[in-house]
Amino acid sequence: MNKIVREHYPVANLPEDLREGLERDATVRVVIESHTVTDAEDIERDSVFKDFGMPVRKPLTIEETLEMIRRIRAEDRPSVSMEEAVARIRELRDEWDY
Repeated sequence: MNKIVREHYPVANLPEDLREGLERDATVRVVIESHTVTDAEDIERDSVFKDFGMPVRKPLTIEETLEMIRRIRAEDRPSVSMEEAVARIRELRDEWDY
C-alpha cells in the first residue's frame, strides 16, 4: 500500500467534485492511499470467512497450480472414455429415481 499526504493543498487545484462545499481560496490536507486489487479482495474475503469461523486460505499461485497438475499427471491415472463417463453419471443419477 502506498500513501501520499499533502498538507496545505490549494482547494483551487482539486477536481471540481472535491471542491464542493469548500472555499476556493482555502487549503486542505489531502491523503491518498492506494490499494492493489488483491489487497481489497483479501480484506473482503478475510472478513467474510472470519464471520463464519472458517480458516482463511490464500489462492494458489501459478507455480503451485502447475506443480499440482504435474503431480496428478505423474500418478498416471487411467483416463476414461466419454461413453464410460456418461454411463457412470447416468448410473449415479438413476440411483435417485427410486
